[in-house]
Amino acid sequence: MYQTTMPVLKVENLAVAFKVRGGEVEAVQDVSFEIHRGETYGIVGESGCGKSTVAWSILNFLGTNGYIKRGSIKFQGQDLVGRSEKELRLLRGDQIAMVYQDPMQALNPSLRLGKQMTEVLTVHRGISEKEAEKRCIEMLERVYMPDPANVMLRYPHQISGGQQQRIVIAMALLNNPALLVMDEPTTALDVTVEAAVLDLIAELRRDFDTAIMYISHNLGVVARVCNRVGVMYAGEMVERATVEDIFADPQHPYTQGLIRCVPKLGSDKGSSFLYPIRGRVPSPSNRPTGCVFGPRCDYFQDRCKEERPKLRQIEDGQTMVRCHFAEQIDASSWIPTADIVLPALKQKDDGQAAPTIMEVTDLKKYYKVVGNSLPDVLGLSEPRYVKAVENVSFSIPKGSTLGIVGESGCGKSTLIKTIIGLEDSTDGSATLMGFDLTVDISKRSENLIQELQMVFQNPDSTMNPSYTIGQQIARPIERFGTVPKDQVRAEVIRLLELMRLGENYYDRLPRQLSGGEKQRVGIARALASRPDLVLCDEPVSALDVSVQAAVLNLLIEVQQTYDTTLIFIAHDLGVVRFFSDAIAVMYLGQIMEIGSSEAIYALPYHPYTEALLSAIPIPDPSVKQSTIRLEGNVPSAINPPSGCRFHTRCPRRHLLPDGGKICETTVPEWQDNGNGHRIFCHIPLETLNTFDPVVQYIK
Repeated sequence: MYQTTMPVLKVENLAVAFKVRGGEVEAVQDVSFEIHRGETYGIVGESGCGKSTVAWSILNFLGTNGYIKRGSIKFQGQDLVGRSEKELRLLRGDQIAMVYQDPMQALNPSLRLGKQMTEVLTVHRGISEKEAEKRCIEMLERVYMPDPANVMLRYPHQISGGQQQRIVIAMALLNNPALLVMDEPTTALDVTVEAAVLDLIAELRRDFDTAIMYISHNLGVVARVCNRVGVMYAGEMVERATVEDIFADPQHPYTQGLIRCVPKLGSDKGSSFLYPIRGRVPSPSNRPTGCVFGPRCDYFQDRCKEERPKLRQIEDGQTMVRCHFAEQIDASSWIPTADIVLPALKQKDDGQAAPTIMEVTDLKKYYKVVGNSLPDVLGLSEPRYVKAVENVSFSIPKGSTLGIVGESGCGKSTLIKTIIGLEDSTDGSATLMGFDLTVDISKRSENLIQELQMVFQNPDSTMNPSYTIGQQIARPIERFGTVPKDQVRAEVIRLLELMRLGENYYDRLPRQLSGGEKQRVGIARALASRPDLVLCDEPVSALDVSVQAAVLNLLIEVQQTYDTTLIFIAHDLGVVRFFSDAIAVMYLGQIMEIGSSEAIYALPYHPYTEALLSAIPIPDPSVKQSTIRLEGNVPSAINPPSGCRFHTRCPRRHLLPDGGKICETTVPEWQDNGNGHRIFCHIPLETLNTFDPVVQYIK
């Protein structure tokens, strides 16, 4: 259907270069693709592959040292290369619009949202402020923004991240652009907000007949929203195909490798492996001759070293692939090479339960709200509290992993900060191997501090840029006397080798490492004291799929080697399902459901768990997935709803005989489904078991 008309965007043999000291480097080489009206074209690949550079070249946002060296970019038949800045400025925001990964990059923090939105129409359409305001409110309603007239009066910091992204999308669509460029628009969003935004993108493409260029490293998102996909590696397009063909029958070894890095929904670490792609994307100034993927390819031959493959159409198919031997490669018979190190899984003795290492009972964490009104200042008003964690209870067997999932603001990070001592608890009990975790951190024994360590989401914020990697890993070893002083260096090297880094990293500084390498150093430092419990706060959320697979394999191996217990927080429910033995689902400070990972992903579900599962972007377009979207935003933890805290957004409460009125007034009782699986809900288990499975079919 897309080839019957002239494409909205046609990129041919595009090469983008940047001037550097001593010459230039080509960041993008010979990239070609086209996008038609009503189509979403996905561009995927690891960081450094040139995805965003292609987007910036379309908009001519390449900076003072970047330029289009050769090739053409035709928008509605007219070449954009060589256009003046004035001509391109008239196109941007009018016929071509862009949605950024971070919406705050596109929003002015000092202007009200209404002013920023109406300016798009007054500048490009020349209409009055009043008419522009009316159209803006209509567009905000179109993107399901609650109370749009009031939102127009707010500043960007006064709305949530998901609402900021909807504002940017609404601004991009105000002039009904022919082309919408979206650069990782949902990466930083909750899974439920991400699902709503992806639904919105599909609706807008259909209703506005817009051509969309969608850049992402998330294969699940691409499978959900895209019609066709281009896979980029080291500045080149290595495969182009329909989204169905990309996932069902990938032709290029790189595409096959990306798909093997992602956990399939329903798989776990005991029955399957993730296979990271060895090595890393080469820098533009140091690309190999011949095939750029050759050094990382399992099918590398002499011809690949000497001859650069051309993008060609494979025999008996429509897929375009840049590989000499695509027709001879059978992805289903692939066997991992010896240099891909997989964790050796130990068989657990089912007849003997592991001892409980940690016990948490009715743990609470409240923050007192300090107001600015006169009664607040004088201490005459009723004290108010943010109830961040409320009556949380769980236990963890030694050597297992507890995954914690939920939307932003549900209390996941506050819970583990309270456990590790970065926040003091308000009430309840928490013990680790007999140590009391509720005591003030200044009163914790050195033994407790040694046994409890943490891996943070952003390793940059926890590493001293002035100290070498070896010094930073050695510090906890010296502090806790893990080994004798004359063996500290050897112990650091052992940890580096365990992280697949090696002795040559000892004297490097953090700025000399990639993001994935920094995260491995963070894990090594957390293990340096040989702790029994490690808390992992979103340790893989910012990583490419290949690096993510390597880090997850590393954590599994560490757990198997040292019998380490882990608490693992992540917003990717596919990763949590793969990595965790048990899962706790949190909402507004409370646990809604807890049990084994198998039980959480199978009927019966808590209605909140069901909504989270239906929002997972599954990297397989053949999967049939229920569509359950939560209405509204998470309520304030200062004044949480009475009764069941989830009742204001619950799509299933009408199933109760009274229509769900009990949910508004009465706190639910825990329902036991056996084998440690418990659900915090008024709806009986018999009724919850009648729900349709969220994932109805997996090919």
